[in-house]
Amino acid sequence: MWCIVLLWSDSVAWADPKYERKDVDRAGSRLAHLEYPVTTSDGLDALTVLNNWRSSHAYPLNTFQITLRTKARKIERDVIVAQRVKRLESIHAKLSRQPSMRMTQMQDIAGCRAVFKRMASVKTLIKKYKTSSFDHKLRNEKDYITFPKKDGYRCHHMVYSYKGNGPTEVYDGLQVEVQIRTQMQHAWATAVEAVGIFTKQALKSNQGDQDWLRFFALMGSAIAAMEACNPVPNTPTDKDDLVNEIRALAAKLRVQNTLSVYNTTIQFIGSAKDAKYFVLSLDPTTQKITVWRFKALQSEAANQKYTDLEGALLEDAKTQIVLVSVDNVNALRRAYPNYFLDTNLFSSLVARALKGDFPNPLPHSVVDDAA
Repeated sequence: MWCIVLLWSDSVAWADPKYERKDVDRAGSRLAHLEYPVTTSDGLDALTVLNNWRSSHAYPLNTFQITLRTKARKIERDVIVAQRVKRLESIHAKLSRQPSMRMTQMQDIAGCRAVFKRMASVKTLIKKYKTSSFDHKLRNEKDYITFPKKDGYRCHHMVYSYKGNGPTEVYDGLQVEVQIRTQMQHAWATAVEAVGIFTKQALKSNQGDQDWLRFFALMGSAIAAMEACNPVPNTPTDKDDLVNEIRALAAKLRVQNTLSVYNTTIQFIGSAKDAKYFVLSLDPTTQKITVWRFKALQSEAANQKYTDLEGALLEDAKTQIVLVSVDNVNALRRAYPNYFLDTNLFSSLVARALKGDFPNPLPHSVVDDAA
């Protein structure tokens, strides 16, 4: 059985940037050329700089999360809103894949997300961001709903540069990514991560078994059809062809069995009152999830715990650690089902796809015309 342990910790304050940007970029460049987890003295010095840079995003991130929550709840009362800072392992992987990238250019160090039930709500919120006044500058925008990624990923991304005033000017220029998606799109994305954990493959980074990667691309198109949105490139737009290919891969990979087995081995224990920040440690080997909880004014303590846990990882460890923020522990599981290996919603979408219970996909020419 999976065991979830809830712990408590104390402290107050926000982290401020302590290093110049050139030093942060230099540290990122060093990290990109090292093996992870980092163990050399030079690497550990680089991590000290990078961890401060990452922690410094907490205040701007919280500011964007409050704005996102306020806007989103005016559209759907039960919208899921959450925030997270990027895992060090993910930062290392991205820098390694893109060695020319400067650390201070990385746009998704900090991110917040709204997950709606309805596609119409996604469109409404995007419009509100674009038409309402906002002190912060829009730096980049990616519409992966109109133009899905080839792997099946669908979501709307907006990257903003924070603009502070007075004491908050220290955070000027730090970037925060805002993601807006539906529950179906969220179920797809979290299932990719969960199955990646099950199968010990980097499916999220489009690496691993080609059959699983193809299956998720096909499911991306099936879910897009359910939402009357553009299909994933290089997938069938004939419904029968799409269903048949999904069925063949689902049978070959034993998809439904894989998803259901892991759902039945999870046990959630305890509650967390008045907590805002959660540090989650998932160890698939020992089948244990540990959750540390922190109050709203304990951002720096949460970031320090996050950093300490990452630093203690062994070289061959499969443990995944993440720092997130949600309203309460119940919302935690809804916002991050992948860390609880919860694939229930995605399983139901697979069942619909296998029955062909969705409209005909839009033709790929619609995507081409939109471009």
